[in-house]
Amino acid sequence: MKKFNLSIFVVIAAMFALSGCSGLNKMKKNASGIKYEVKPEVLEMHGGNVAVKIEANYPKKYFNKKAVVVATPVLKTTSGDVEFKAISVQGEKVTSNNKVVNYKTGGKVTYEGTVPYTKDMRQSELIVKAEASRKAKKVNFEPVKIADGVIATPALLDNKDAESVIAADKFQRIVPETYLADINYDINKSEVKKSEMKSDDVTAIKEKVKAANSKSNYKIKGVDVSAYASPDGKLDLNDKLAKDRSKTASAFFKKELANMKVSNADQAEFYKLMSTAEDWDGFKELVAKSKIQDKDLILRVLSMYNDPDVREKEIRNIAAAFTELSDQILPALRRSKFAVNVDVIGKSDEELLKLATTNPGELNIEEVLYAATLTKDVKTQNGIYKAATEKFPTCYRAWNDYGMTAAQLGDFKTAKTAVEKANSLQANDPIVLNNLGVIALAEGDYDKAEGLFRSAAGAGSQVDHNMGIVNVKKGNYSQAVTNFGSSCLFNAALAQTLNKDYAKALKTIDCIAEPTGMTNYLKAVIYARQGQSANMFKSLEAAVAAQADLKQLAKTDLEFGKFFSDAKFQGIVK
Repeated sequence: MKKFNLSIFVVIAAMFALSGCSGLNKMKKNASGIKYEVKPEVLEMHGGNVAVKIEANYPKKYFNKKAVVVATPVLKTTSGDVEFKAISVQGEKVTSNNKVVNYKTGGKVTYEGTVPYTKDMRQSELIVKAEASRKAKKVNFEPVKIADGVIATPALLDNKDAESVIAADKFQRIVPETYLADINYDINKSEVKKSEMKSDDVTAIKEKVKAANSKSNYKIKGVDVSAYASPDGKLDLNDKLAKDRSKTASAFFKKELANMKVSNADQAEFYKLMSTAEDWDGFKELVAKSKIQDKDLILRVLSMYNDPDVREKEIRNIAAAFTELSDQILPALRRSKFAVNVDVIGKSDEELLKLATTNPGELNIEEVLYAATLTKDVKTQNGIYKAATEKFPTCYRAWNDYGMTAAQLGDFKTAKTAVEKANSLQANDPIVLNNLGVIALAEGDYDKAEGLFRSAAGAGSQVDHNMGIVNVKKGNYSQAVTNFGSSCLFNAALAQTLNKDYAKALKTIDCIAEPTGMTNYLKAVIYARQGQSANMFKSLEAAVAAQADLKQLAKTDLEFGKFFSDAKFQGIVK
């Protein structure tokens, strides 16, 4: 039997091993030939994420036919590395299911990946780490930088600029009151009977008028006198009778008011006289309420005939019923009705605000809620609304308004408790849902906020504004522009900038009533994007003059990356 020299196999195996490493080392040595194209060239935060698209072009005769390369894009930040998902690429003789690059012709591999944005990514760079392997052999390539850090202009969004809705009060400074009384007449008569002059109705209305006349905040505006005749008899007679009754009634009441020294009671225009020749409406109402025999038949006649003569004839044909009508219904229709119109004038604004802050217990709920609107001091408003929740604990509007003013003061814990209480009292009210969304925004829960705002339709224009904030956060810039409309607000200008509507964004900034450091900073960003260096420097100078901490933001903001080495820029941010 022929013997084999084992050392020959060892040498051959070593040669294959060296050949494998040699191929991988050659790929490592020539890795500079790989050309990377990154889109966008400078990474951007969008919708809370950083997305990247990389096209890697491998040169001819580079990619080892039996090699696999695992490439990992990495954002190197000041607080550590953030890795995107890895991608595996293989040579044409590898049997795995990865993207294949031909050795002879080379090839292009396209990669897309996303990682959540963190604020330390503003100062970062994108590198690619790669490891080539062939069976058990592995070689790590030198990391290569392919792009600069992350533009994070959407992070300028002010999510505390969400607009809350204060539930409206129903305060009326002038509350109308009407005092009513009737006097009755004998059949075919228009003289006011002495018994009617002292009836309970007349006595009661005189007492009310006298009390109102003695109060400085009550104003007696006038008296409506409505006189009627019952619908039996001839129309022309009834017409004259009703008009005469209106005159005698007004003359009687005019004398009574004069005795009480009611102002303007002697003026003709103080009285409004009306007459109804045949009171069929009153007749129908009284019959419907009565227990008269055949009342259903009478009501049917009224519904069948409109002609008053025919009605009367048909009703008279119901002999038994007509007797009851004559005794029980018709006398009550021979009457005049007084309606004294009075305005009750409420407290002045000064009185309301003073009481709301010192003794709110003297006010009703509408007065308290209204009083809070008489001051622009949010702390004072908050105190008034808190008092309202204590005195009127079941009023959802008080809790809602207390919560929203607490939010404006930055106390979101109190705000959340108060608005949730409002929702428990008035479930799913659009105003309350909007305000719960405002709180969700402050807590950074944009998905919850979006759902609440969608359910708050009808609460007001504030809902659209708040949806604009959500859409900026989620990267829906075009929709955010629509949400904000023509608002002269920073967030509106930011949405327009992100949507590349630069002319519109500058116009919005210019219409903001009180420009701030941040509005000028955004203007500088717009000018930097447009390459207008002079305007950019001017705006940036105004920004840091108003808000010194913007210097640090600007010096690391890649929106100004092209100007980092510029002496003027360095002078502004130093």
